[in-house]
Amino acid sequence: MNWKTRIRVSDLAPTQKLEIICRQCGRLAYITGLDVKDQSLYLDELERRLRCKARGCRGHARLAMVRLDELTGFVGGLA
Repeated sequence: MNWKTRIRVSDLAPTQKLEIICRQCGRLAYITGLDVKDQSLYLDELERRLRCKARGCRGHARLAMVRLDELTGFVGGLA
């Protein structure tokens, strides 16, 4: 069981971005939770239904959560 099996699309914040990467051609796209029509899906179910929209590809895609606001630089040094 991973994080994709525990989170529904409806649980995401309206501004939360999801990164879609095609496993076949490497195409990258971003969507938000509001872009998904069926809000009752878990993220693993959404990932299984996703297909690449690149011309002629239609490959399976990998879903990742984007968290740009939580990134911080490492502040440290040698003592």
